[in-house]
Amino acid sequence: MKTWKKIAIGAGAAVLLLAIVAFTVHQSHKNVVTVQTGKVQRMDLAAIVSASGEIKPKRYVNIGANAFGRITRLYVKEGDQVKEGQLLAQLENVQSGADVDANQASLEAAQIDLLAAEAGLNTAVADLNRAKSDAEKAQLDWTRTQGLYKEALIAKQEYDAQKANFNTSQAMLVQAEAKVAQAKAQRDSAERHIHENRANLTRVSDVLKKTRYTAPFDGVVTNLPVREGETMVMGIQNAPGSTLMTLSDLSVITAEVLMDETDIVNVQLGQPAEVSIDALPKQTFKAVVTQIGDDAIVRSTGVATSQATGGSQEAKDFKVVVTLQNPPANLRPGLSATAKVTTATRQNALSIPIQALTVRTSDDLKEKDKAGKGTVEAATPASAVSNSKEEIQGVFVIRNKKAQFVPVTTGISGTTDIEVTKGLQEGDEIITGSYKVLRSIKPGTGVKVDNSAPKKEDEDAA
Repeated sequence: MKTWKKIAIGAGAAVLLLAIVAFTVHQSHKNVVTVQTGKVQRMDLAAIVSASGEIKPKRYVNIGANAFGRITRLYVKEGDQVKEGQLLAQLENVQSGADVDANQASLEAAQIDLLAAEAGLNTAVADLNRAKSDAEKAQLDWTRTQGLYKEALIAKQEYDAQKANFNTSQAMLVQAEAKVAQAKAQRDSAERHIHENRANLTRVSDVLKKTRYTAPFDGVVTNLPVREGETMVMGIQNAPGSTLMTLSDLSVITAEVLMDETDIVNVQLGQPAEVSIDALPKQTFKAVVTQIGDDAIVRSTGVATSQATGGSQEAKDFKVVVTLQNPPANLRPGLSATAKVTTATRQNALSIPIQALTVRTSDDLKEKDKAGKGTVEAATPASAVSNSKEEIQGVFVIRNKKAQFVPVTTGISGTTDIEVTKGLQEGDEIITGSYKVLRSIKPGTGVKVDNSAPKKEDEDAA
């Protein structure tokens, strides 16, 4: 055989061998998916919910108009420290002061009338006692005269005179009793006039008092929207009155935030929180939850559901108040703030990255792999697969270079990791990416681990 024929045969054999090797390699890589993986490990976790709101003092009051009138004097300016009872402002009080003086004079006159009525009553009582004595004497004389007249010891004229004297004494007694009753009525009337004048004096004194505004507690004047000479107007139905000023107690500072209804169920009194303030970047302040609202607030309108006239399917929030510990002195009411409340913590918890979690239906878990090696079915209780459309939460664990779906039970969620309470063991290798792979990978699929940096398009998709 010629040499060139030998070379051709050898070359052909080599090409055939290479083709066989290439085909074998291609088949071995068929249905193999490149994935990123991570390990199931233990770490400390903290579940945190976040909400936005504003800084508010725990105790503040909007001092509004209690009377109609012109401001004649403002004794404070915005930012002033005031003490409880300190005079803040004065409204004109000419009419109300005159009313107080007039009612005071009426009260004094009614008191003098009462003294006169009591003196008249005492006189009437004395006259009644004298009339009773005269009536008793006339009764005795009349009885004695009757006996003497029967024995014919006195004349008819004297008998008639004693009888007339007796009748007169009885009439005087009745008259004295009537004067006493009249004097008592006059005294009672004088007392009622005193009560009436005291009530009127209390009313006009209250009107006069409402022209003077004093501080209800120690605090700082944080808002003063009026000036001397302006007119204050009291509020009526559906029309708020004038606001004179806002007084705040800045010794206790809170952040009032609106928490989403899906997060509020995990928030409890006393839980720790961190507050960040837009005006003070790169600073956080320790706080604690001190108040949780019981009534939902419609997000679009800001109206509580208890005040709404009908039902609403809109998103709702709940008011949560966190009290700052050791707040800085330069905080001001109304500053925008964000509160992060720690609702739960776990020490040394079995954890996985959140992105490793995925969902499959029972039908997905029963599908045959494309390699034809039978049904790949996760270790799921019979009750969990009774409904073929039921969604099951789990992760893909790499076992024998294949992706096996394992249902898991989760606990609290941290920022990037989530607690696993059932289904995995420490050290298990799980698929964490990419997003496209986790969304489409089938149980039993062969995998190739590549934990290098993901491609840009995968990051964008995630």
